[in-house]
Amino acid sequence: MPAAPVILNNTPLVALWVLGRLDLVRDLFGEVMIPPAVHAEFLAVDHAARQEALAHASWIKVTPLRNVRRVLAYVGLDEGEANVLALAEELEGTVVIDERKARRYAKRLGLSLTGTLGLLLLAKERGFLPSVRTAVDTLLGAGLYLNSDLVAAVLRLAGEE
Repeated sequence: MPAAPVILNNTPLVALWVLGRLDLVRDLFGEVMIPPAVHAEFLAVDHAARQEALAHASWIKVTPLRNVRRVLAYVGLDEGEANVLALAEELEGTVVIDERKARRYAKRLGLSLTGTLGLLLLAKERGFLPSVRTAVDTLLGAGLYLNSDLVAAVLRLAGEE
């Protein structure tokens, strides 16, 4: 039986791009999906560089929703987050999303989920990333927000406190 599809939201995608490690999702999951709304959101900033990065990341597939009306159920989420949840619901997939409200929706839907820090921890556990702390420092230095309590917990789990 094939593994459940993995659907990324924009924030984890941006984080991996900042790290220059889009390959981590390939190493961890083989292939991942992003809905067109996340693709557009990702390319809205630094279009040329991000477009080039995606061109070399054939394991990231832009996957449209079969039922775009499903997105309307996710009140209060931005378009990308709503599309990620709708696609994950359609495909019974795992969600990689950081935003608190979207995570609450995913839990209510019974979807499997993780976030950027969870990906980094898993990558270290599987030997694809030497240090979670170094990655976190890079993300924070680039201006990405990471909850300090969550960072501390993940660094403890990684043995890097």
